[in-house]
Amino acid sequence: MSEENKTQNYAEAKKEKRDIVAASEANVNHLAEVLDTNDFKALKELKDELKDTWHKKQVFRTETEMRMSVLQDAKYPTKAAKYWQCVREQNVFFENLMSLSFDYRKNEVEIKKLKKKIEEEADELEREMHEIELEEKLYGRANMELVAKDRMREINQWSQLKSEYDDGSFDTKNVNTHQAESYKLMLTNKVKTLTPGSSQPEVFNVVGQLHTLERLEKDGVLLPYSAEAKAKLGYKPNTQNQQDLGLSTSSDISTKPADKELNKAKLAYKEASGDNEESKVK
Repeated sequence: MSEENKTQNYAEAKKEKRDIVAASEANVNHLAEVLDTNDFKALKELKDELKDTWHKKQVFRTETEMRMSVLQDAKYPTKAAKYWQCVREQNVFFENLMSLSFDYRKNEVEIKKLKKKIEEEADELEREMHEIELEEKLYGRANMELVAKDRMREINQWSQLKSEYDDGSFDTKNVNTHQAESYKLMLTNKVKTLTPGSSQPEVFNVVGQLHTLERLEKDGVLLPYSAEAKAKLGYKPNTQNQQDLGLSTSSDISTKPADKELNKAKLAYKEASGDNEESKVK
């Protein structure tokens, strides 16, 4: 039997067990013991709506949240930065899915053990306790299956985003390659948020990192990904028009940075750190 057929047969065998609706409905009737008559009646009337809510509730991030909140331009100002953040996010979700699979398998063993106890238990109250524990495990199984399904959805979405950002203009094998360029733009965006009211630690942290990065570039320790390297990879600039929000991003996704705020922040850094003229930030 081929691996594909084995996978299909395994999925078919699991189909009946993965009846999440049955798992959720089986426990609703027991709420009559904790709710008064009127509340339980209202709950029964909302049964179909609550079932629908349970299935379509948001578990993890939507595509909109992934693009807007996670991959926001100020923090990830280049396609490379966005791509590598997709790699990190996808890996986290895969590892969590693997961890969930171990919990799921342990839960399956607990279900088998409880079923065996129920069959062998002579004491009526002990048997009832085991039945309640079994129902709890079955409901937990249903929730784990729901979580696993949405984790897989997000893993797939990160894969699609990786493909979208991978236009051949950056190195997809070594995360370090893009960071001199991406971090410089990101730190430039950060200094734009500094105000006269910003604390000294804030100034030191942001401007200090930017100053260090610029020095390392000047010394040749860190080099931005060159135009020649991009050309060899078949660089394809993005012609999408975007509103100028004053963010510092790579030229293929947004606008060029303004230097006014950056110079102010550098001056504040120099004054706060007591730099003399010889060590003046240029």
